[in-house]
Amino acid sequence: MKGADAEARAEAHLLRLGREVLARNYRIPGGEIDLVTREPGGTLVFTEVRQRRQGRYGSAAESVTPRKLALMHRAALAYLTRELGRDDLPCRLEVLTIDGPAATGTLSLIPLE
Repeated sequence: MKGADAEARAEAHLLRLGREVLARNYRIPGGEIDLVTREPGGTLVFTEVRQRRQGRYGSAAESVTPRKLALMHRAALAYLTRELGRDDLPCRLEVLTIDGPAATGTLSLIPLE
């Protein structure tokens, strides 16, 4: 499966940060969230995982388009309303990037506003 190794490394990293994984690859028509986690303080975090093995086409962060951000927002709102029954919970979006091989590349967490 494409991206499975990067997502597994991302999940392990988020678990080491003390987060609880609530969902993996949450899908709605037209959108997906790779990982839904909850921080120790209770904030929900919707994470998109992006990896670029080589920099020939730009960095992993550069691969996140405005359209992808809009789809993430839509999927996060759907998760809140469908799975939790409300849309007023503390939450945020972020992108976890891996530049280089999934197992050893440089990992970065980028919060989105």
